[in-house]
Amino acid sequence: MIAALRLAASISLIALILLCLAWEGWLAPLRPGGSLLILKAAPLLLPLFGILRGKRYTYQWSSMFILLWFTEGTVRAYADSGLSAGLAGIEVLLTFVFFVSAIYYARFSAKTA
Repeated sequence: MIAALRLAASISLIALILLCLAWEGWLAPLRPGGSLLILKAAPLLLPLFGILRGKRYTYQWSSMFILLWFTEGTVRAYADSGLSAGLAGIEVLLTFVFFVSAIYYARFSAKTA
């Protein structure tokens, strides 16, 4: 169970980083040719190595940290249209998967620690 949660969190975080880069780089940037919103992927690198290594503390703080991207995705899914709204929906889904995986990983890993 813990291994599956760790895998789900890792995959969803990596997918979210790639989505942010592709979204703001060339799929549906705010300005033609890309925008500086591509930098929103950079803070997601902060928890990446701790998540990949299974560090419980990283799972704890990153579960709250990821809510910034959940909020951005929710707002853009509602406010944007076309491909950008669809990408925002995917962002919401990925952040939800990460959040749930991180919360349960932190919970279940505490029992075995």
